[in-house]
Amino acid sequence: MKIIIGADHGGVELKDLMVKHLETLAHEVEDIGTHGPQSVDYPNYAAMVAAAVTGGRADRGILICGSGIGMSISANRFHGVRAALVTEPYAAKMSRRHNDSNVLCLGGRFLGRDLAFAIVDAWLVEPFEGDRHQRRLTLVDELARTRL
Repeated sequence: MKIIIGADHGGVELKDLMVKHLETLAHEVEDIGTHGPQSVDYPNYAAMVAAAVTGGRADRGILICGSGIGMSISANRFHGVRAALVTEPYAAKMSRRHNDSNVLCLGGRFLGRDLAFAIVDAWLVEPFEGDRHQRRLTLVDELARTRL
């Protein structure tokens, strides 16, 4: 699977660990940064990941900032992105199973390495159920278009 991953300064440490973890699982990983502790603007990274996922350049995206909140808000502003901020593996599974999430957001200041790995591992293997869940996702898109 092709995964694009980005982080701001609050998530860079976890991002670097996650890139290595994903590569050991034989995923193709594109690391768009940031690559150091200097302060950067998280919306830029969310936009790059969103564009790669919605444009078909990556199958899924992972975004990490201090809390994960800013990344999830930013990523969900892009049509076709279904970003989920999760803090434990079951929520990661459900974000895929019921919501077909294509971008995973994590809080680098809240999650330890092992828990973050377990969340990502669960998210990567869980399939989307479709059926009534697809109907609801279609409804979300329709409502967003008609309410703007």
